[in-house]
Amino acid sequence: MREPNDELKPGPDARSEPPDFEALTPPEELVRGDRTRDDFLDAVLALDTPTRVSEVAELAGHGVDAAREYLEWFEQLGIVVRVTESPATYERNQDYLNWRRVQRLQREYTTEELLEYLTSASERDEEYTELFGVDAPDEVSISVHASETDQSVEAVWRELSEWQTTRRRIELLERALANGSSDSAEGRTAV
Repeated sequence: MREPNDELKPGPDARSEPPDFEALTPPEELVRGDRTRDDFLDAVLALDTPTRVSEVAELAGHGVDAAREYLEWFEQLGIVVRVTESPATYERNQDYLNWRRVQRLQREYTTEELLEYLTSASERDEEYTELFGVDAPDEVSISVHASETDQSVEAVWRELSEWQTTRRRIELLERALANGSSDSAEGRTAV
């Protein structure tokens, strides 16, 4: 065996204190664990269009083989849907994510609380309808409305985004109420 170069050898005081092995990250956390799964979950939740496995890998900051395995697992769970076979492309399954949200609403809120949130969201929806003078957010031209009301395009876009979010809340709340909800709420989170 060859001797290492002098610059790679420890200095005279290098061994004065033993290394703190307790401060090191355990190998099992580096090799496997929740972090990789969460990286891929974050990546697939951001997918708006069918996306190749290699692009998902890049978004998650991991290799293509790991992406392929996680995407297949997520497909089995219903989180993503495979759109094409060759090349394999995936997109998030919004229906599944909505179902999970409805389940969570039913589990965490009482019927009275859900009704209260629905009333508030419905009132907000009516305010947006009056503000924009149309029945739905997709009927508004952002640039035209900005010009007509002397607002910035960004301000109008932000209001329309909030209106769309309000509409999604109404839909989820109505589904939670239609499917029945628990009358004992364990936690409190914003809708």
